[in-house]
Amino acid sequence: MIEEAPIKPITKEVYSILMSQEYAGSISKMVEEYAYWDSVKYHVPKGIKPEDFWNAIKKIRQMGANFFRFSICSFMYKETNTMQALLHNFDMNFGGTLSSTDILSDKNRRYYLLSSIMEEAIASSQMEGASTTRKVAKEMLRKQAKPKDKSQQMILNNYNTIRYLSEHKDDDFSQELLLEIHKQITEKTLDNSDDEGRFRTDDSIHVMNVMTGEVAHEPPSYKMIIPTITELCALINDEGKGFIHPIIKAVILHFMISYLHPFVDGNGRTARSLFYWYMLKKGYWLTEYLSISRIIYKSKVQYEKVFLYTEHDNYDLGYFIHYNLKVLNQAFEELKVYLERKTKENAAILEYRIPGLNERQIQIIKICAEKPSSIFTSKDLEIRFNVSVKTIRADLEGLVEKGLMEIVSLNKRLRGYTRSKTFEERLEEIKEN
Repeated sequence: MIEEAPIKPITKEVYSILMSQEYAGSISKMVEEYAYWDSVKYHVPKGIKPEDFWNAIKKIRQMGANFFRFSICSFMYKETNTMQALLHNFDMNFGGTLSSTDILSDKNRRYYLLSSIMEEAIASSQMEGASTTRKVAKEMLRKQAKPKDKSQQMILNNYNTIRYLSEHKDDDFSQELLLEIHKQITEKTLDNSDDEGRFRTDDSIHVMNVMTGEVAHEPPSYKMIIPTITELCALINDEGKGFIHPIIKAVILHFMISYLHPFVDGNGRTARSLFYWYMLKKGYWLTEYLSISRIIYKSKVQYEKVFLYTEHDNYDLGYFIHYNLKVLNQAFEELKVYLERKTKENAAILEYRIPGLNERQIQIIKICAEKPSSIFTSKDLEIRFNVSVKTIRADLEGLVEKGLMEIVSLNKRLRGYTRSKTFEERLEEIKEN
């Protein structure tokens, strides 16, 4: 559990000393990192009492804080230099910079989009206990197979919800939208199906620490759910609440749904989906290509801690905002690495550049060359390349005609395609000609 921070007013004399050049660097570092007491106490300069050092940091945060209020509680946060730099970077890059590159051209961006949606759906579900591996989950989504268990159903729900949110990014935030998202994301995964898309009706829900069994969070009374959602709608829909940076507002939406815990189950998945939705709504289209939940999943302990830091430190939301901006930045950096790798792979495909073949056929040939035992079906490739089954069948038949692939029978009704026995010879002949 979280260690309670000391509460002790700092004297003017001590504060003046801590603001001197000798200690300014240490203070600034803790402010910029948005460190909580359990970390701050290990970075106290010599000759200074830990509680004085902590309270000086708190005073600086409060002096430059932004405040906003709901009926259930009031929140604050200080927008640090680190936050502002990250927000500026996102503003510059998430709205269009990469759209002009070849790697995200209109021809291939749909392929990367499908892959990123899968990654996001899988990671968000794994955070809530889904145990299916990424490989199995991706195969299920690509083949549009029926889920075999609750874990696979959770992943399919997340996948479908993300696609739904993308289609409804221009909608206003409303109680109806929230309930619809929850209904989609929890379909066939709750003990009581009546709880799908319905607010909880009692206060029996507690958020437990899985490791210790202790109660980590007691949500506000169920009687406050609808009034708070009404206030949240006004904030999110920009109804006279003053300017809050859109990305920070997306983080606030994420936090408030998690904190309010309006549903019996599925609150975390719903909250993360709404962050994704609001980012798209505000024009940050690159968010569709980021696997944010995968980064959170890797640092799940810290993710849970920043919720608790906020609650334990007078609802200072800066901890949660700072963490989520760092996650967003890491997801962006991973995307750049991924795109760089794909650029190199696409360059390698040029080795198989054959007149008369399109990019999909070339990618199929490349897979055949690298994984000779691969067997394809029209359905698999229809999902992979996001084209019609008619189009992909024409691609495959074209490769059969060139002697690069052959048809194999998978069962009485289904046929597949694999590389031909003379694949290497035909490839060389075609390339030479």
